[in-house]
Amino acid sequence: MSMMGELNYFLGLQIKQLSHGTFLSQTKYCKESLKKFDMENCKEILIPMATNCHLDSDEKGTSVDQTKYRGLIGSLLYLTASSLDIMFSVCLCARFQSNLKESHFTTTKRILKYLQGTTNVGLWYPSKVSLNLVGYSNSNFAGCKIHRKNTSGTCHLLGSQSLWIKQQLSDFGLNLSKIPLLCDNTSATNLTKNPIQHSRTKHIEIRHHFIRDHVNNGDYEIQFVSTENQLTDLFTKSLNKEKFNFLQNELGIIDFKFVK
Repeated sequence: MSMMGELNYFLGLQIKQLSHGTFLSQTKYCKESLKKFDMENCKEILIPMATNCHLDSDEKGTSVDQTKYRGLIGSLLYLTASSLDIMFSVCLCARFQSNLKESHFTTTKRILKYLQGTTNVGLWYPSKVSLNLVGYSNSNFAGCKIHRKNTSGTCHLLGSQSLWIKQQLSDFGLNLSKIPLLCDNTSATNLTKNPIQHSRTKHIEIRHHFIRDHVNNGDYEIQFVSTENQLTDLFTKSLNKEKFNFLQNELGIIDFKFVK
């Protein structure tokens, strides 16, 4: 390795270091991806997935080439490093790589149309903020149209996994306890506090005991948050423009032109 001065580009990530914060984006990679898949002149749209979009296996649909689709999914997954707002849409489309239909490809191209208008959007990390660690947890119950499985999402304002971050911060002399984990499901919140194991909840006993044990140990403090302020909705379901933009702002996903 060699020291080339202040870091401004690394593995497709563009880094802008300012006196009041750091901005991460993938503008160059995003534009290259749009050109690679012949979408550099496509029409812009405001959200990556329509709220009435419910993808399924589409058995009667027209089959299309899988090679290009898989390459597109790979590029989009790499873009989620700084574009967290496309995470749900990309992961949903990625489920159909083995039996691709035209409807899946059309939905995925919609994500590119969204990126066309948000090439300068990235993650903003302001320098003068508190070091409080807060987590959010949410599930879209039986949201998968094919298998009726849950789509779960979590986010933490200091990273991606609260227990891991807790240990990392302790290495820097920051020992945190009772980390708030915000959930908008009252029943799920009560289960983590209730020592009685009800028969109707035996199918979630592993996660139930895992979370409750960490609550008892003082690692977590489960708190209720209203659905309107549940940040992880961005990772579990398609949203209308107003809710989508609100959650983007709350998670620090902004256009660089608005950085002041």
